Amino acid sequence: MTTLHLLTPADLPTMRAMMALFGRVFDEPETFGAAPPSDAWLAQLLARDTFVALAAVRDGAVVGGLAGYILPKYEQARSEGYIYDLAVDAEHRRQGIATSLIAAMTREARARGAWVVFVQADHGDDPAIALYTGLGTREDVLHFDIPVG
Repeated sequence: MTTLHLLTPADLPTMRAMMALFGRVFDEPETFGAAPPSDAWLAQLLARDTFVALAAVRDGAVVGGLAGYILPKYEQARSEGYIYDLAVDAEHRRQGIATSLIAAMTREARARGAWVVFVQADHGDDPAIALYTGLGTREDVLHFDIPVG
């Protein structure tokens, strides 16, 4: 049985296991492992009401995870939730884990004042696009990374 856990500062080992899962699933071990943040950094992040970390755990192992943000808006007194990373281990896909993580994120976002949750998908990531299409309204937008250095 898979259980979902909303991570707190006391869950650093689970958060680190979730980050390792992201590195494997996204094939980005350098991004998630080359310069890991300190325990103090992660604990501070997990304590914020603007950050959401959800881990799907089966038999003591993290098999899925979601990292998201609650973004306070300026144009109205409300917030939006943003799913930044979502991954499920290949052996555990097609079992409803991603859908359960998204549902938990929407509940958490609503509890923190959000009116909507949004997520981006890459062109060619057909499984993610199919999942998100079944849950919400699609908007075709362009994404730009602007360097700050």
